[in-house]
Amino acid sequence: MRTAYSVETVRAAERELMARLPEGTLMRRAAAGLAAVCVRLLPRVYGAGVVLLVGPGDNGGDTLFAGAKLARRGAGVTAVAMDPARVHAGGLAALRAAGGRLEGAVPERADLVLDGLVGIGGRGALRPAAAALVERIPAGAVVVAVDLPSGVDADTGEVAGAAVTADVTVTFGAYKPGLLIDPGASRAGALHLVDIGLDLGTPEMEALQHADVAGLLPEPTATSDKYRRGVLGIVAGSARYPGAAVLAVAGALRGGAGAVRYVGPPAVADAVLARYPETLIGAGRVQAWVVGPGLGDEGGPEAREALSQPVPVLVDADGLRGLDPAELRARAAPTLLTPHAGEAAALLGLSRETVEAGRLEAVRALAERYGAVALLKGSTTLIAPAGPGAVRVNPTGTPWLATAGSGDVLSGLAGSLLAAGLPAVDAGAVAAYLHGLAARLTGGPLLAHQVAEALPRAWRDVAGR
Repeated sequence: MRTAYSVETVRAAERELMARLPEGTLMRRAAAGLAAVCVRLLPRVYGAGVVLLVGPGDNGGDTLFAGAKLARRGAGVTAVAMDPARVHAGGLAALRAAGGRLEGAVPERADLVLDGLVGIGGRGALRPAAAALVERIPAGAVVVAVDLPSGVDADTGEVAGAAVTADVTVTFGAYKPGLLIDPGASRAGALHLVDIGLDLGTPEMEALQHADVAGLLPEPTATSDKYRRGVLGIVAGSARYPGAAVLAVAGALRGGAGAVRYVGPPAVADAVLARYPETLIGAGRVQAWVVGPGLGDEGGPEAREALSQPVPVLVDADGLRGLDPAELRARAAPTLLTPHAGEAAALLGLSRETVEAGRLEAVRALAERYGAVALLKGSTTLIAPAGPGAVRVNPTGTPWLATAGSGDVLSGLAGSLLAAGLPAVDAGAVAAYLHGLAARLTGGPLLAHQVAEALPRAWRDVAGR
């Protein structure tokens, strides 16, 4: 599992370790790891043109010491300082001793650029001097961010103005949340973690990997039957949106549900049966419910009935309108909310732009306000627990999932995992992972039903079969 830690946690761990080590040890470790990644990125180091964009803090020092290592291997290294009067003295001395130089302007050409302008302590928009250097990054150069791209908030991924878009980010000691959450994640490129020996505590964020998902997948045994595997009830679809019900049922059946019960208008039930004759029609005993996809103004009594039952309920789309926080908090069983940014904004009384700019804060606020697990859909889907604990971030998302009906498939898939007995946080995280993987295996452009059809392939890929 990939874990990310807040700036406060990382800083505390650095202070504790620096108190026990000779001065400069952590910077040398960071610089060595950074230089090693740069060496692998260059076709050859000798004769390569390397530009260092240097800020006044330790981030700039890391960059200068790494530049010195590259210069000793024959690279032509030029440093350009955001504030020449505040350059890290030891780093600059090392660079000059290795043959590098400090210049007043960014060269027009370079093979590789190291962004060491602002470290993890940076907040808000870049200063004009830093923004001006970012604008002058030579076209065609490989851009390597030092710890995180300048202009990205390390804790939230927010971007308040100009920011570096890196091809690679080399981060030290721990991943930071801003590297895993958009819009920051889209600026980070490929991530490389350099271990500098930090002793870290509770993570702020977790990103499941293949092995983690494989360990959570509910696999049938020799004694399994359709009821033991989990029966999912789905209240979805309407005369206007019959396809939403079909897609939710598709996600559930292809996501491993033992059986699916559909509750909705007869005409929609006919459409579901025409595509999936395995579906049971009408209310009955279930292990979990999915409520809301394509419901429109219909299905209110059925949705309220599902929420009144002591089984997990996933609420999506039209089911999210008018939710009562106190009612959800009083439920005896888990609730999983799965809004997109616009729906989350309505639930929180915020603008969509506010939610999209601060996704981590928004998903936590949803979980806190409604006493439910909150899954905020988007380019980086986030899943927040109803209580204390790390927020999960999905690493398999792809822009191709921004297509009609994709969320309906995700709801059915997550619901099938709830019915199989997974805790709501795990059900949301595993569903998002498989959903994104299925889309990647399908390629793009794609349609929602193609994602559903690829779910068994994604499941087998994760399970190693």
